[in-house]
Amino acid sequence: MSDDTIRLVTVGRILRRRWRLLALLAVVGALVGYGSSLVFPPRYTASASVLLPGQWEERELLTQVDVATSSTVVDRAGAALDRTDVSAGELRNRVSATAADGNIIKISGTARTPERAQQLADRVAQEFVVFAERIAGGSTAPGAATGPEALRQKVEETNRRISELANAADPGQTVESVQARTSLEKLRTSLEEAMTKLDEADPANNKAGMIVMGPAARPDGQAPPTRTQLIVGGALLFFLLAVIGHLVAARTNRRLRTEGEIAAALGSALLGTVDVPDDRRAHRPEGRGARARIRRLLGVDTRWDMPAPQKSGDASGRQIRYGRVCARVRNLLPVPRPLLVVVPEGDEIGLGAAAQLVAEATGDPSPSPSGSGYLKLRVVEVSVDRPLVPDRDTESGALVVLSAGSWTAEELAGIAEACADGRHEVVGVVVAGPVRARRTRDAARPADEATPALAVRGRATGGSA
Repeated sequence: MSDDTIRLVTVGRILRRRWRLLALLAVVGALVGYGSSLVFPPRYTASASVLLPGQWEERELLTQVDVATSSTVVDRAGAALDRTDVSAGELRNRVSATAADGNIIKISGTARTPERAQQLADRVAQEFVVFAERIAGGSTAPGAATGPEALRQKVEETNRRISELANAADPGQTVESVQARTSLEKLRTSLEEAMTKLDEADPANNKAGMIVMGPAARPDGQAPPTRTQLIVGGALLFFLLAVIGHLVAARTNRRLRTEGEIAAALGSALLGTVDVPDDRRAHRPEGRGARARIRRLLGVDTRWDMPAPQKSGDASGRQIRYGRVCARVRNLLPVPRPLLVVVPEGDEIGLGAAAQLVAEATGDPSPSPSGSGYLKLRVVEVSVDRPLVPDRDTESGALVVLSAGSWTAEELAGIAEACADGRHEVVGVVVAGPVRARRTRDAARPADEATPALAVRGRATGGSA
């Protein structure tokens, strides 16, 4: 495939020649998106914010985000809301948390209704605050006391013991009793001062007291993807896939486009190129039935990857090309003999060129160089799937006429082998190309000038001329 498949002009050609098909596929994609929105019900997302007082490093905030979405917090929130219709794993997937600026943890909950989304976000935020405070206190379970809390309990117990010792001391005013009570009070004061300093130095106390900044706002819109997004996304996806499919098909196309490649595939020489006026209505397949009508309606009954036909000269210029091809064929034949004009089945451009060659050979008054007769041609259409050429009878040679960009090297090699099986030598190849005829001059042509081509078109499968 040539490099023009990756140019923007190729995409423009696809849009211009396949716009009906692309529009239909976009509609199908929109319907698929709409169906997806029915299968997956709409969801709503609500968010609650939790303020973390004090100084927090970034890694500590990320740790709190993980704590907010932990299974312990989410499971407790689910149990409090009595969400029996949602599994624990699905509920965890519906809860998310992010760290925002200003030491704020934003907790989001997703549910099928705005009310449930709001309740889920609020409850998770509350459970997060309770669980975080328990962690800050050195405990993850109520009633447990470890670390600083255990030390405080020991100090309180010591204070009670000091009070008991002070009461049990000699109530008298002896020097010994006064000194004992003084020492116990100093010990009590020292313990209280130590605990105060410990509380002030404890970072957990500085970061405690998380605050839920009000209830979550009830969402007034669906969470993405919304139904509109699914419909638009489905239409766009199908449209892009259709365009990419056309490009991939064109890129992997192995049809031969140049005259040299076509002649090499048939194992013969190129005798020339001829022009055929492009009439797209005449070149469309003549299939009937609903399937054929649908193909014509969508515009897929004709190829899109062929370049637009170039402008042609007048009819006399095209006739000169056919006359030169006929002259080259006569020069190749040492002894004049009838030839088969082999055209691949379904090649409307090649069939039109073959008919014009037959008409040119019939109307040419000049005999062959040996002076023993005129050039005689008979057109036969050969299937490329199972090529079969008539056995050698009156004709002893084959002239292959076809259009460029329509057949692969394997298909043309099969036609050449079919000619060899029928004992026909391929004397040459003629490549036909569609052109845009000048309507003003064509309309002014005499009616009898166009008659031979129409008559030959009806004799395309047999008869000699």
